[in-house]
Amino acid sequence: MNKIEFFKTETGKCPVEDFLDTLSDKQAEKVAWVLRLVRDMKPVPFQYFKKLVNTDDIWEVCVSMGNNIFRLLGFYYKEDLIILTNGFQKKTQDTPRHEIELAEKRKKDFLKRRDK
Repeated sequence: MNKIEFFKTETGKCPVEDFLDTLSDKQAEKVAWVLRLVRDMKPVPFQYFKKLVNTDDIWEVCVSMGNNIFRLLGFYYKEDLIILTNGFQKKTQDTPRHEIELAEKRKKDFLKRRDK
């Protein structure tokens, strides 16, 4: 079983919570359902959770609801803790490079502060 935490900035801001607050109740319920799958299933089906290639070990939580596609990016910390760094609504087939770079930047920040 995985554990899931949301990344917090040095000032205590939580970007994933901010993203989730922009969703409708039904959309947020679907995201929560997928997060429970990611937390509870081993292995997690590829359609819901996959490692992104050519990244600094960034993983993508995939949520589809009708024509809406949502993604949460994050990384594994230790063996079973997933830190989710950012969320966004996906408009194209590819994951936007700037979202991946943001996840990688937040991963470095998390690791730097955690290892102090």
